[in-house]
Amino acid sequence: MPELRVGEQCLQVEVASNLLDALHGGGIAVPYSCRAGSCHACLVRCVRGEPLDDQPEALDYARREQGWRLACQCRIVDDLEVEVFDPARDGRPARVVASAWLSPSVLRLRLAPEQPLRYSAGQHLVLWTGTGIARPYSLASLPGEDPWLEFHLDCRHSGAFSDAARQLKAGDGLRLGDLRSGALHYDPGWQQRPLWLLAAGTGLAPLYGVLREALRQDHQGLIRVIHLAHESSEHYLADDLRALARSHAQVQLELLTAAELPAALAELRLVSRQTLALLCGHPKSVEAFARRLYLAGLPRNQVFADVFLPHAS
Repeated sequence: MPELRVGEQCLQVEVASNLLDALHGGGIAVPYSCRAGSCHACLVRCVRGEPLDDQPEALDYARREQGWRLACQCRIVDDLEVEVFDPARDGRPARVVASAWLSPSVLRLRLAPEQPLRYSAGQHLVLWTGTGIARPYSLASLPGEDPWLEFHLDCRHSGAFSDAARQLKAGDGLRLGDLRSGALHYDPGWQQRPLWLLAAGTGLAPLYGVLREALRQDHQGLIRVIHLAHESSEHYLADDLRALARSHAQVQLELLTAAELPAALAELRLVSRQTLALLCGHPKSVEAFARRLYLAGLPRNQVFADVFLPHAS
């Protein structure tokens, strides 16, 4: 049986055991969220030995050369020694600039990193509390325009990070983990094409950044924004979106509740086969959006989606 060593702790594990599961089985607290190699919350660094990596492309070359791996994507095939990600050592320090409720369940968190962070609209990164609780969140801010990093936290349900975030106040410290690009982005080559942004809940956060990036780059095609919320009080950026729609003739806004979604999807029609669609939110909502777009005739390679998986408390 392979030997898994973490600091002074030594574990005997079955061959081909998932590294994240083995660490948790040994009582070693490694955060995780997606288990798909997307969120990067479960970073560990290989000190000795090499696991079998099912998704090596999930990390960039520089990270892999430093020995970093995503525990959720690795299997233990031989003796292995790892170090878990230490936010105090490996993370980037940041301070809370402001914390405010945008709706009964959505908390807006604005952070100022101690060192400038280069990012693009649609990216996400892992936030760490001072007590070692981690969670990946998408950036809602726009680089070059907003002097902070902005995140929209869904606090409808209790979760380790969201419960801690409720207590944050200006001046409190956090650590920033890995910056990650998902499917959501804006390409300048899209300027003339119809662009649909379909968001559920706080899936609006990265699409709000993408929307403003598109407008900053003078997008000429129609931009259709649809935000799905459980109830009307949860359209937490309604005023900001309405202001953008008023000042930009190409922006069309629709605010839907869960009860209104089936009828709205049934009436969804493409204005052009050149349409591009960006989807974000809970997997069920994203799946409903994607299915309707497919039935409406939109090619799959013109649909870009990120999903927000339920909290891993």
